[in-house]
Amino acid sequence: MSKRKQHSPEFKAKVALEALKGEQTVAELTSRFGIHPTMIHTWKRAFLEGASGVFERGGKKAPEIDGERVKELHAKIVSASWAPRAFQLDGGKFQGSRSSTRFCGWPTAMASSVALT
Repeated sequence: MSKRKQHSPEFKAKVALEALKGEQTVAELTSRFGIHPTMIHTWKRAFLEGASGVFERGGKKAPEIDGERVKELHAKIVSASWAPRAFQLDGGKFQGSRSSTRFCGWPTAMASSVALT
């Protein structure tokens, strides 16, 4: 079984423009581009609906990146240590999840009987 073909936005725009020109029928465009007629109609409709967005003022702004916030978050990520929380021993009881006991190779019964001195 093959994967679905992913068409680029440029290809979709090209097909939609050809359909809007009206020089060829949808059946001719289907055989020319090797796609289903429904896709041609869908892309043509989407092209027409999105065409007004080209002329909107302001458009979508690129999000502003706060350098200080990026540094702060990066420091949190670097300093965060998830492993110690998963492998804490407290009074002979393993505080990690069941999956973390399997990860470190200790059987659950053994993990609960081990105590740090």
